Amino acid sequence: MSRVAIFPGSFDPMTMAHLDVARRAASLFDRLIVGVLHNPKKSPLFPIERRVELIRASVADLGEHVAVEAFDGLTVEFARRQGAGFLVRGLRAISDFEAELQMAHTNRRLERSVDTVFLMTALEYGFVSSTLAKEVAQFGGDVSAMVPEPVARALAERFRESR
Repeated sequence: MSRVAIFPGSFDPMTMAHLDVARRAASLFDRLIVGVLHNPKKSPLFPIERRVELIRASVADLGEHVAVEAFDGLTVEFARRQGAGFLVRGLRAISDFEAELQMAHTNRRLERSVDTVFLMTALEYGFVSSTLAKEVAQFGGDVSAMVPEPVARALAERFRESR
């Protein structure tokens, strides 16, 4: 039986912390789908099509068993449609754990066939967040250590347009 996992998130934008988790998850599962959530309640910096495109460019070296797909609605429903038995979640710090644990229990209650797997982000990316990367980029700072190269270029372009 194939081990399929979903790595869900809004990824607005994808960071090196996200990429680190995706790389390690890609080595653990037969198929990894980076699920890019469309949340109508949020106003993302990049539209979902652009986020998918940037993530595909960022994970291109991980192999054909890694896919990037947009979705909306419940993550467990997306997992069911994809035939996935696992959700991958990254943890940067202990402060992330409480909310992630609550979400994992809720997802398990909604879909018993889907388990959540937590991967700790590498120490060097423990401080990185999408919010922080956007803020640094907005003020013209160097985000090359915070986000993959395609994302750094897109951020620079996006904020150059708004200045």
